[in-house]
Amino acid sequence: MTQDGVNKGRRRFLYIAAGAMGAAGAVGVATPFVKSWYPSEKAKAVGAPVSVDIGTLEAGEMRTVEWRGKPIFVVRRTQTMIDSLKSDGLMNRLADPQSEVTSQQPEYAQNLLRARSEDLAVLEGVCTHLGCAPEFRPEVEPQPFDENWMGGFFCPCHGSKYDLAGRVYRGVPAPANLVVPPYRVDGTILTIGEETA
Repeated sequence: MTQDGVNKGRRRFLYIAAGAMGAAGAVGVATPFVKSWYPSEKAKAVGAPVSVDIGTLEAGEMRTVEWRGKPIFVVRRTQTMIDSLKSDGLMNRLADPQSEVTSQQPEYAQNLLRARSEDLAVLEGVCTHLGCAPEFRPEVEPQPFDENWMGGFFCPCHGSKYDLAGRVYRGVPAPANLVVPPYRVDGTILTIGEETA
């Protein structure tokens, strides 16, 4: 067989074009399969676990994640915040400082800081009074609503106050601490709605 008259440039173009079309087809076929591995929006809304990478969450910062249609506050607490949460000055101002209402947090969060680890707070961002979204106010300084503010969450709707562990202050409209959802942490991945791997 002779190679006379063969247009090598055209042949090369056809090889490249066929390869590109094959790769695009493979991606098109694989995409629905890969998407099927993740929970649908409907499944998320009814409670499928939600995972988020918190590796970039700096000390003192808060990130909000949505789970079951509710905002979940994820706060990386500083050592100063942790020390403040243990102070008698704050404990004496709280309605339920020991989190004795067990239905508001999983068993592993039945401790002073209401968390698996001291530096990470995971709380439903829903005021236990009428369901408003409290504001994150981490500053330890006088506020218009509290001259001795020690950092935490303030609900502007009716003035409820919570500390950085979600424990409610005495004498405010909210009757209970913020709820701690079930969660687990694997390295930098926080999964809300699932307690074990």
